Formats: sequence, structure tokens, C-alpha cells
Amino acid sequence: MTTDARLADCRARLAFDLLSNTWNAVLIWVLRDGPARPGDLRERIGGISPKVLTETLRRLEFNGLVTRNAYAEAPPRVEYELTALGRTLLGPIEAFGAWAFEHGDEVMAAQERQGR
Repeated sequence: MTTDARLADCRARLAFDLLSNTWNAVLIWVLRDGPARPGDLRERIGGISPKVLTETLRRLEFNGLVTRNAYAEAPPRVEYELTALGRTLLGPIEAFGAWAFEHGDEVMAAQERQGR
């Protein structure tokens, strides 16, 4: 791993880019229990539009983190599931969540002090 944060191809930037989109981490976390259909994902997440869900799933698929399984049924059925690579992000996402649980009140207090 490089320590020069200014390099455009820094691998750490790639990782942070993957987790910087709120919905990426949320979808990865929701898919930890196994395959799910888009409607089920929207129901479990709440607050995500069908368009944003589709865009996020496509982005995760493009990055090799999620796989799309289409079944030739009537009506057609599609499920998404984490790839082995996607599963490797569960630990870091859990660590970020634990940090937020432990320090969230401090962050919100700082924001209030700044008038935001």
C-alpha cells in the first residue's frame, strides 16, 4: 500500500470510493444474509428509490461486489447476492458501524456546536 495520498491510482482511494457512497455499504450489509430480490431490498432498507437502488446495484456489479442472477420464469425473477469479493467488505463495514455507534453522539454534538 502506498502512503502517498496524492497518487491518482492509490488503492486506498479505491476502497474509500467504494464505501463513500452511502447506498453501497448499506446494500452490501443488507445482502450479507444471502440473495435478495430488488423489492425485498427496498423494503429492508427503506428510503431508497427504485432508480437509486438499480444504479447502486449496477455499480456494485460493475465493481465485482455483487452478482445478478436472472431466472427465466413467468414472471421473470432477478436476485442479487454478494460475491466472495463483496463479502470481504463486511468486516470493514461492521468496523465503521461500530465506530459510528461508539462515537456518533460526539460527532452530532460537534455538528450542533458548529450550527449544522
